[in-house]
Amino acid sequence: MTPSSGPDERVLLARAYLSAVVEPPAPALLRFVEEHGPVAAADLVAEGEVPRAVAGEVEARRTRVSGAMLLEQAQRCGTRLLGPEHGEWPAERMAALARATNMGLERLVAPVALWCRGAATEVLTERSVAVVGTRAATGYGENLAAELGYGLGVAGVGVISGAAYGIDGAAHRGALAGGGATVAVLACGPDRDYPAGHARLLGEVAERGLVLSEYAPGTPPRKHRFLVRNRLIAALAEGTVVVEAGLRSGAANTAATTDSLGHPVMAVPGPVSSANSAGCHELIRSSGGILVTGANEVLEVVLGAGEAPEAQHGAPQRSTDRLDGPAGRVCDSLHFDRPRHVEQLVPETGLPERTVLSCLAELEMSGFVSLGEEGWTRCKQ
Repeated sequence: MTPSSGPDERVLLARAYLSAVVEPPAPALLRFVEEHGPVAAADLVAEGEVPRAVAGEVEARRTRVSGAMLLEQAQRCGTRLLGPEHGEWPAERMAALARATNMGLERLVAPVALWCRGAATEVLTERSVAVVGTRAATGYGENLAAELGYGLGVAGVGVISGAAYGIDGAAHRGALAGGGATVAVLACGPDRDYPAGHARLLGEVAERGLVLSEYAPGTPPRKHRFLVRNRLIAALAEGTVVVEAGLRSGAANTAATTDSLGHPVMAVPGPVSSANSAGCHELIRSSGGILVTGANEVLEVVLGAGEAPEAQHGAPQRSTDRLDGPAGRVCDSLHFDRPRHVEQLVPETGLPERTVLSCLAELEMSGFVSLGEEGWTRCKQ
């Protein structure tokens, strides 16, 4: 994708400086920027001529940051700055954060700017779902996260997550396998491959989706930045699915933020004895979380029943479900491990011998049954 025409160099320099001069979230600085504009605000911050609330957020770094150096570093490492002046800025998603801030939830303030690796910024304004969960995921959880990512990708719905081990990584991989776009929101600079074991995955996400952060290039990951980052995951998606999470976890934090923003929270149930699913069960039991078991159910919540692909409810479909009439009766009368003869099938099915023989031939050609030395058996599908 070719980036749309954006702001002039002075605005870019100002946004780069302002994004790095604070440790997010920074509600006082954001209000100051909205009041004065980014260029004037950056000049006033650099000169130290700001209100006390703003000074408290910027004083530690105001003389240690250079917008020009940050933009030069971003160009070297293949990242770029995205601000509200760009056409690709997810204005509607950021408006949800602004509404929450106006209601007193200042920890949910919008970012001053975003740093991106990858060209698919259109995914920021298209329909997407956040899929989050524990790093210490079970095989059950990772398989479900991958299936959810795949199903959403096939449906053309983006997947937002945090690129961590476990559920996050599985969701990203599933989305890529389904041909969909995915966004990895990092708690460090977008040029950092974190975790290191996901370097290849992050490279694939950048090629076909977007690696995103409000932290400038070169910023290292820190524990507090993960919780701060979670508000962006929640805001950029139209709903959040928690696959596996403990009672106190980053995923539970993202779910709480999602609820604060007025977006639907969904949770996948797990074994009742699993501590990894305790957070999901608590969401379903007492916090208004919607129980979902697959991508179709997630799409029903996010898109609405009229727009979502038709879901397969009830028991999973089996290959033999399409068999009806005499062939179905003959197939149902056979076993996987106990061969049977035609003369046994005739009275059991109530069909003439010639009909049973015709059905057996049809079923054998379709791979449902096979004839051995001791008789006919069903084939495992």
